[in-house]
Amino acid sequence: MSNTVERFSNRVENYVKYRPTYPPEILQFLHDRLNLQTSSTIADIGSGTGISAKLFLENGNTVYGVEPNAAMRQAAEEFLKDFPDFKSVDGSSENTTLPADSVDFVTAAQAFHWFDPEKTRGEFRRILRPGGFVVLIWNERRLDANEFLREYEKFLLGFGSDYLKVRHENISAEKLGEFFPRGFKSVSFPNKQILDFEGLLGRALSSSYMPTETDARFDEMKKTLRDIFTNHQESGRIAILYDTNVFYGQL
Repeated sequence: MSNTVERFSNRVENYVKYRPTYPPEILQFLHDRLNLQTSSTIADIGSGTGISAKLFLENGNTVYGVEPNAAMRQAAEEFLKDFPDFKSVDGSSENTTLPADSVDFVTAAQAFHWFDPEKTRGEFRRILRPGGFVVLIWNERRLDANEFLREYEKFLLGFGSDYLKVRHENISAEKLGEFFPRGFKSVSFPNKQILDFEGLLGRALSSSYMPTETDARFDEMKKTLRDIFTNHQESGRIAILYDTNVFYGQL
C-alpha cells in the first residue's frame, strides 16, 4: 500500500467539498449512552479536513484534531477557523502528542482502517481519562439499495486502483473485538448525500484510489460516471445513501 499519510494530499479540495457529513443524532446517542457533555474533551484522530470535528465543536466540545497529513490539517484549520475550541495537532494514532489522561473521548471517523491497531490501542489508553470511551465512526455507502448504487459500485471497482484493498468495510467484527478487549457495541443511523453531477464527480475524486486529472483513464472515467448519472438522475440530482455505523467501547 502506498504511504497512508500522503495518499490524500492531492484530494483535499474535493474531500472538503464533497465528503458526507455525519448525522447529528450521533450526539444525542452519545449523550444518552456514554454521558457526552458539552464539557467533554474530544481527541479526533485522523481528523482530516475537520468534518467529524465540526460535529462535536457545534455541540460545544473542545476538540483536538490529530492529523498527520499537513495539507488536510491546513484545510481543517481553515474550515474550522471560527471555532476557538478546535486545537489542530500534528500527530498520528500511534503518537498523538497529547498528554496522558487528557481527553474524555477518542473518536476516529473514516480513519481507523488506516491505523496500526496494537500501537494505536496503547496510545488511546494513555490519553483517555479513566472511564473514557473510544468511538469509531464510518459512513458506509449502501452498495445494493437501488440500481444507481449498484452501477456506482461497479464503476468504483472498474476504475479504482486499490479499492478493494483499502475500503473500510475490511474492518471485521473480529478485528474490532481484538481492538476492544472489553467488548464493543454498535449503532447505525441513516445518512445520505444529494448531489449534482459536479458533486458526484467530486465525491468520487475525493477517494484516494480514483484516477486524478493527470491519469490516462480520467476522461474515460468521467464519461462513464456522467452516463451513470444521466441514466439515474432526477431533476439534475442523485442520492448516495449511507449507513453511518458507530462502534464504541472502553479500553
